[in-house]
Amino acid sequence: MALKELTSRNLKVSRNFKDLANSFAKNPVTKDLIVLKDTAAIRQAMKNLVLTSPGEKLFQSDVGSKTYQLLFEPLDPFTVDTLKDEIVQTLKNFEPRIEILTVDVTAVDDYHELRVDVEYRIIGQPLVQTVDFILQRAE
Repeated sequence: MALKELTSRNLKVSRNFKDLANSFAKNPVTKDLIVLKDTAAIRQAMKNLVLTSPGEKLFQSDVGSKTYQLLFEPLDPFTVDTLKDEIVQTLKNFEPRIEILTVDVTAVDDYHELRVDVEYRIIGQPLVQTVDFILQRAE
């Protein structure tokens, strides 16, 4: 009975998370690929989800967001709100390890870029984390 209570879906416990760094750089001592752990692994996964277009990931054509398509729309408040909604929906659908608190998208007209700040909490941990990145049109 106690084992069933511990494995219940109602119990949300944070685990250890690992992922390979996107740079595929080697550790200078062990010559192994660098491994990101916990917060850094989740932060990288969030960026990858937002920056991946649907259909780009093999055998998982629905994974990703339409952020790159929205970058070529007029830079107005409507586009900023649509982009914010797209980021929230993508992270809610494909990143179950986090709880999104706020997403802030700010247009910087001088540089034709959008600054994205996401505040989130890892499920099972009380600390609020932040990930920020810049979306820019590729020229």
